[in-house]
Amino acid sequence: MTAHLFPATPPTPPTLPDLPAPSVPRTRTGGRPRRERGSSPQEGERLRPLSRGQVDDRLKELGDLYAEVSGGGPWAWNEARAAFLRRLAADARRPGFSLLIAETTVLTGCAYGFPAGGAGPWWAAVEEGVRCGLLRRIAPGRLFVVSGIVVPSRVRREHQDRAWNLARRLQRRLLADHGAALGVTLVGSRDDGTVEALRSWGWRSAGDAPLAAVPPGPCRVLVLAPGT
Repeated sequence: MTAHLFPATPPTPPTLPDLPAPSVPRTRTGGRPRRERGSSPQEGERLRPLSRGQVDDRLKELGDLYAEVSGGGPWAWNEARAAFLRRLAADARRPGFSLLIAETTVLTGCAYGFPAGGAGPWWAAVEEGVRCGLLRRIAPGRLFVVSGIVVPSRVRREHQDRAWNLARRLQRRLLADHGAALGVTLVGSRDDGTVEALRSWGWRSAGDAPLAAVPPGPCRVLVLAPGT
């Protein structure tokens, strides 16, 4: 998931990979309970931040990761990779930019963002999408924009409510590292798939009305409480 806003342009569609059709779960009768598969606190990926120089050094690897989880044929792979790297480079120039990676012996995911103040084109889009004063009550510098979450599709469809879900670990660590009072992101108004994934990881509508009742607009605003 990536949400960006540049002057005089609408938000770039979030960058979560398309989900394959869900498989029918198998049922078991009798015997011992089957152990859940997936990253547990003991077996999960290691998270660590990259410095700005390290981000530059690993741009190729980050682009490959994004293209891999996005899927598609060779042409779509190259187009998606190039677009992702352009958006990442633009965000990396923002003050306070931070990027976390998840890795085992290889890179398995990343998340990044930047602190947001109360001015500029990005904030104008937030105010347009919010019909209450929630975000205006957050002290400057304590609102953190989670601009991108790049994880394998399994993280979107398996154990989304578990604390050790990789997306939850990444977003929680980003907010904790910056002492944020609230996380926020923009999602294209028609991108129901990304909204569904984010809600499964604890994100909620910034307005008073449920997401389905939010008036049409270029984007929807979601917020995340620290520790979620």
